[in-house]
Amino acid sequence: MSGEAQRRRLRALVRRAGVKASESGDLSIVELAFAHKSYASEKKVASNERIEFLGDSVLGFVTAGWLYATYPDAPEGELNFRKARIVNDGQLAVSARRLGFPQLMQLGAGTRDAGGAESTSILADAFEAFVAALYLTYGLEAASRFVLDQHVAVLDHTVELRDPKSRLQDLAQASLGGTPAYRDRQTGTKQAPAFTSTVEVNGRVLGTGSGSSKKAAQQAAAEAALAHQTTDAR
Repeated sequence: MSGEAQRRRLRALVRRAGVKASESGDLSIVELAFAHKSYASEKKVASNERIEFLGDSVLGFVTAGWLYATYPDAPEGELNFRKARIVNDGQLAVSARRLGFPQLMQLGAGTRDAGGAESTSILADAFEAFVAALYLTYGLEAASRFVLDQHVAVLDHTVELRDPKSRLQDLAQASLGGTPAYRDRQTGTKQAPAFTSTVEVNGRVLGTGSGSSKKAAQQAAAEAALAHQTTDAR
């Protein structure tokens, strides 16, 4: 995609996020949100990793505030469960696809040829990076409006209050003829631990998730798998 075509798509996305066309201005940070590390390495430019880090926190803050106001009687455990369901990679990637993120991703040749534009983790990271770009360029109100209108509002919040691993196990045994198996990998440091987990059923990868503990990563992977199964069933 040419540079001008990319900017037209970005302006359309920013308008969809609720920013007036007259206020769109400089799109450099917004454009950065879609620069995957594989593209950055090839082109010797910055990637979206730093603002993705910021966007994760902004997304969590906005979501926590919405949950606190929406469920005034819910205990902490329920709020944590609902938050994890809203901000997990699988759900973010679903919203990213609906908003046209695959067409906006800037990827290295190898990653692009391997189907990276449809990768759940790549799209989820870009979603968080775009939230950060809105925050940095247009302020917290714009970032909040985007998260609530374009992501939270379209989710089904009438869910069973059971953890994703339990729900995936029931689904797998009932419909997929197997039991979920998790492959875990530590990706962080001793000071900032992070884990990635991939869940499979009968050798078929269903979802990938990340978290600050092995348990959190497995739950995120299970939630991603459940989101994927729901999308396939539509």
